[in-house]
Amino acid sequence: EVQLVESGGGLVQAGGSLRLSCAYSGFTFDNYAIAWFRQAPGKERERVSCISSSGGSIYYADSVKGRFTISRDNAKNTVYLQMNSLKSEDTAVYLCAAGYICPRATRYWGQGTQVTVSS
Repeated sequence: EVQLVESGGGLVQAGGSLRLSCAYSGFTFDNYAIAWFRQAPGKERERVSCISSSGGSIYYADSVKGRFTISRDNAKNTVYLQMNSLKSEDTAVYLCAAGYICPRATRYWGQGTQVTVSS
């Protein structure tokens, strides 16, 4: 039914940029809020950003605020995460997740895409 597929990960040097995409399908009523999480070895899963179904409400973790930008194109069923000024600390598997509202955007999950920032 509901599916989310991340893409755009890869290897990038510190200070560089990368844009992740989360393509979703199977929403039967309306668009869901979409959140980006990241998971690195030895660290707790962190919610990086979230955007409401309409795009009217946006959240960023303090660790990425000012560097990352979340956006969505509902016509293309895609949410983006533009990552600039990347640091080695940003290295992680990035996953997108969906829910009715941002605080509950953990019902459906993608498989993740690896982002590696070299120094």
